[in-house]
Amino acid sequence: MTKIIIFDASTLISFSMNGILRIIEKLKESSKTRFLITKEVKSEVIDKPKKINRFKLEALKITELLETKVIETPDALGINEKEISNKTQEILKLANSIYKESGRKLDLIHLGEASCIALYKILEKKGIKSVIAIDERTTRMLCESPQNLKMLLQKKLHTSIQFEKENTKFFKTIKIIRSTELAYVAHKKGLTRFSGKQALDALLFALKFKGCSISYEEIDEIKKMA
Repeated sequence: MTKIIIFDASTLISFSMNGILRIIEKLKESSKTRFLITKEVKSEVIDKPKKINRFKLEALKITELLETKVIETPDALGINEKEISNKTQEILKLANSIYKESGRKLDLIHLGEASCIALYKILEKKGIKSVIAIDERTTRMLCESPQNLKMLLQKKLHTSIQFEKENTKFFKTIKIIRSTELAYVAHKKGLTRFSGKQALDALLFALKFKGCSISYEEIDEIKKMA
């Protein structure tokens, strides 16, 4: 298993909404993997939700993971918060200028996702391998299949989309996983509450219907590996 996983808000929210945050704790206990969140992601999953009654309980659950060091902030690795913030702004500017509709730039990624990519690139420069856990589709497609993202945007917006193909190379090397892949690893290691193929099926579909952008075909591929 990858030694460092950078959590975007979307994956933490998927686990939280399905009541399976404990999977992260179990994965931490069973490996030497370190889980990181940036201050921007912390704001999305803890600071802001704590002020909203509807989301306060989930924020407290994620806070507990942070307080018990199941999840850590980058300063635990000696990475400066300001360095991440500066890199985040660079990435926001680059990512949100790649795709255009009638010459108008399209804002595709937000602060949280950009900060995860910034941390990934900083770790990469230090020779530290990591992966970003992200369930949100747009950012994942920007990294894995920018041409398909162009086609998706054209279908969604019903118009022609231009994009700077050269600028997508910056995102090409970024490794991404989703909550479903993490759930599969936990299931394979026997770390989930229920065992057997039905349990895996239930986990994958629960995550699909509450947060994770994954197709039925992709779920079938994961199940075939079990």
